[in-house]
Amino acid sequence: MSDPSPFSRASLNVLARVLASSAIGCALLLGPYAAHAHAIAGDRVFPSTLAVDDPGVGDEANLEFGHQRVPGDAGDQSINTFSFEYDKLITPRLALSLDGSYVMQNNPTARGFDNFGVGLKYLLYVNDAHEFMTSVGVNAELGGTGSRAIAANYSTISPKVFAGKGMGDLPDSLAWLRPIAITGEAGPAFTTGGGQPNAFDYGFTFQYSLPYLQQHVHDVGLPQPFSNLIPIVEVPLSRSQGQTTGTVNPGFIWMNRYGQLGIEAQIPINRASGSHVGILAQVHIFFDDVAPRTLGKPLFP
Repeated sequence: MSDPSPFSRASLNVLARVLASSAIGCALLLGPYAAHAHAIAGDRVFPSTLAVDDPGVGDEANLEFGHQRVPGDAGDQSINTFSFEYDKLITPRLALSLDGSYVMQNNPTARGFDNFGVGLKYLLYVNDAHEFMTSVGVNAELGGTGSRAIAANYSTISPKVFAGKGMGDLPDSLAWLRPIAITGEAGPAFTTGGGQPNAFDYGFTFQYSLPYLQQHVHDVGLPQPFSNLIPIVEVPLSRSQGQTTGTVNPGFIWMNRYGQLGIEAQIPINRASGSHVGILAQVHIFFDDVAPRTLGKPLFP
């Protein structure tokens, strides 16, 4: 197979510089990790994961870069995606979201915005003692709002349920397993285009929180930046027309009170899901902690 296109390599170089600058800036400007982020159940802070949505709601902004090579009609395609999402709390339990992405691909060459999306997400239930949280939501990808070269002319409506469970309620004999958390999401994706297939999207994450280990199990003396790391594996999947596609994404999240940085590999589960290992990177800001009395304040407290 040929190498990715020049614009893909350039984008990866830019990504590396941005991540390095962001990491240095966060390390200098942000204080030690503190459990004030938006998705909290007891002592558990669920991070904002990159590929499988977390079970919480909050005032936040998310920026992601993705690079993959996937099968296309004329052979493999190299695809770079720059995505954004802004979530605004309407009430402390209800959030409105706006999202979009700019896509660059080769074979054939095309670039432009994909369809923009809007969504609602409601926090149903939190059990602090058992570090459990669940939410429901719906997202609509609005057909025709993106570039004709990239976006579909039909809409996709995706209702979902989200859940997260931390293992902090395990007995003392299993204390070293308490930093583990599992989250997941599941729901159908209905298309409005005639003859376009529907899908069922689902996924889960497995996390081991080193901040939780340090603060709530045993302080093993990890220095920065390791004491703020959350090693993670995400598995986003989709099934349509009898075919399951998806990736296995090992990586880590560096989390602070005010935001987080994340990076993951994207390993295709089969040929239909991709032909090479991709990359996914994230910069995320918690407005509900950065500006809790202004920008991060719910419209109806």
